[in-house]
Amino acid sequence: MKLRSTETELIGKWVNRNVQADATCERIEWLKTSCLEKIAASNWAILFRDPEDGRYWELTYPRTEMQGGGPPSLTAVSAEKAYAKYRFTGPAPSNNS
Repeated sequence: MKLRSTETELIGKWVNRNVQADATCERIEWLKTSCLEKIAASNWAILFRDPEDGRYWELTYPRTEMQGGGPPSLTAVSAEKAYAKYRFTGPAPSNNS
């Protein structure tokens, strides 16, 4: 399922003794390989853009105590935050992002 305009965060979980990805992890994987455009990367985070609505999404692995940072999280970020953190080239962020 593609991202809905009302969504701002997807947080994956590992189930069955932390060895199996839940449906949210699988959806994040599908989104990053099938729908989102990779824009930039910084350390353990990757910035994507949704070509359908132009929103920026940051993929992170916030469970640092777990192997590989744990399950993924995908969070919408403002254009200003995206440009400041990733310093990529592109059109200037608009005030309505």
